[in-house]
Amino acid sequence: MNTSIQTIQSLKCVRPIVATTVYDSVMAQLADQACLDLLLVGDSVGTTLLGFETTVNVTLEMMLHHTSAVARTETKAFIVSDLPFGYSHDDFEHIFDACRKLIQAGADAVKIEGGNSIAPTIKRLVDSGIPILGHIGLLPQQIKNLGKYRKFGKTETEAKTLIQDAHALEDAGCFALIGEMIEDTVAKEISQALEVPLIGIGSGVHCDGQILVSNDLLGLTTKPVPSFVHKFGNLSENVIQSFQEYKNAVIERKYPNE
Repeated sequence: MNTSIQTIQSLKCVRPIVATTVYDSVMAQLADQACLDLLLVGDSVGTTLLGFETTVNVTLEMMLHHTSAVARTETKAFIVSDLPFGYSHDDFEHIFDACRKLIQAGADAVKIEGGNSIAPTIKRLVDSGIPILGHIGLLPQQIKNLGKYRKFGKTETEAKTLIQDAHALEDAGCFALIGEMIEDTVAKEISQALEVPLIGIGSGVHCDGQILVSNDLLGLTTKPVPSFVHKFGNLSENVIQSFQEYKNAVIERKYPNE
């Protein structure tokens, strides 16, 4: 049976939700065979696969391309696609059109970064039939303003703002939230205060689930990963070794053979 919003929400207080990012059909199939709950077609595709320094360069056309590739695998997991940079504070018609295209490309829901200020927009989207996964804490699409990635919720003011943002998004109809790089104690407080799940990334063990970038957790990277990432594999070394063995076999005329 395919995972639904209701499935995701029913896991709160039962067991942690397990999620990762995917950007193509192969990784989507492999993650689905491992029975992960939620697959995010993240705008992190820009920094992970497309060579950009930030997610700001990722366009809607790129997101549609990768969302379609993932959706064609017909996974049992719930598929969410990121609304790319610049849309969340645009005219509603423009936001709605972008979200509609992502849903029509095969996403089950759309993830939008932001808190209280975009809650009215999210309510309109949910009322129009578009499921929304919220995203609070570190907002990568705000990197131009932030200057660098950092932890959120260290001050009392920031903690209160995060809690207010979480309640506003829940009230607006978000079926769950992503909490990125939030202080552990604040993330725990948010999780306990919400009826919907809080899925953490770099936000400690007390969230209702965890999400990591697939390439980071698999060790399939060429750049340093965030400090909170645990590598569950080291595929980069395996890939390099395979390329080297292929090269040697060709040079030594051992491949192809009779």
